[in-house]
Amino acid sequence: MYTITLIPGDGTGPELVEAMRRCVEATGVAIEWDVHHAGMEVLEEAGTPLPESVLDSIRANKVAIKGPITTPVGTGFRSVNVALRKTLDLYACLRPSKYYDGVKSRYPEADLVVVRENTEDVYAGIEFERGTEECAEIIGEIERLSGESIRPDSGISIKPISVSASERIVRFAFDYAIANGRSKVTAVHKANIQKFSDGLFLHVAREVAEDYADSGIEFEDRIVDNMCMQLVQKPDLYDVLVLPNLYGDIVSDLCCGLVGGLGVAPGANIGEEIAVFEPTHGSAPRYAGQNKVNPTATILSAVMMLHHLGEHDAGHRLERATAAVIAEGDQVTYDLKPTRDDPGAVGTSEMADAIIARLQ
Repeated sequence: MYTITLIPGDGTGPELVEAMRRCVEATGVAIEWDVHHAGMEVLEEAGTPLPESVLDSIRANKVAIKGPITTPVGTGFRSVNVALRKTLDLYACLRPSKYYDGVKSRYPEADLVVVRENTEDVYAGIEFERGTEECAEIIGEIERLSGESIRPDSGISIKPISVSASERIVRFAFDYAIANGRSKVTAVHKANIQKFSDGLFLHVAREVAEDYADSGIEFEDRIVDNMCMQLVQKPDLYDVLVLPNLYGDIVSDLCCGLVGGLGVAPGANIGEEIAVFEPTHGSAPRYAGQNKVNPTATILSAVMMLHHLGEHDAGHRLERATAAVIAEGDQVTYDLKPTRDDPGAVGTSEMADAIIARLQ
């Protein structure tokens, strides 16, 4: 019996998580769900979108799975996802992008894994608001130390890249490649311009690669803008990509687009002892309660969770059942149909029913 923290999320999160929960239970793996709430819906009541009880539950159970949580754009609270990653030191964001037969895509050959450093870079959240005394002080100090002028009406974000964080994420990428039968790791960077941050990341990646020289895993590096072009021209040449935080966020969405979009894109945030699994798409609040949104990404995140638990048979069976339903194309949500107004589209719950039937 596993005890797993379950965070329904908000928007469409609760209905997606319910579909996932039923599918996981249909595999026969015994799980006790420790349900906790986070996001906009608990903000008013708890005074925070991420109550301490949620963190305590994850720390105790070591494994969690969550639905999407709405993050306000430009104003309001910072991302709950970012807070979870920083607070629990979930340093590796793991995002596979794999084509499944039946999904609309121009790239059926794509099978990529993005390993994204999760704790630093500009996502560290070290920012100074335009017009504040602190921002003016930082601008003055930067000008004093560098001799470079910064417009006084600027906002400032700091981009820390460390040796220690870079080393552990690149090692994670190599270890993942070895454990999962992958053949190549590509470090992605902008070291031609950001010489002391991205340059450090690249230097560390090359040093770590030397430790894996006898592993059979090929290593190379690519500049991030060139990497984006290469991915849309010939994604079959790439396998595991390891990137700093910001580039990892952007490139992982690009990779999802190659295989049909965020609706089929699972994800995990992994630390030394704790792992949190989640779909990579947003909460789509305008569709909340309509039983309409594709549950595939949430279910495939649960597949990743089952493998993490060592329940490989259950993970493989759930992935095969999901893939079979998508390939058949009958009991799928509107976005997986040939046209989005297909009258044969089913709801979130009904697609989960079809996957469960395949598991029986």
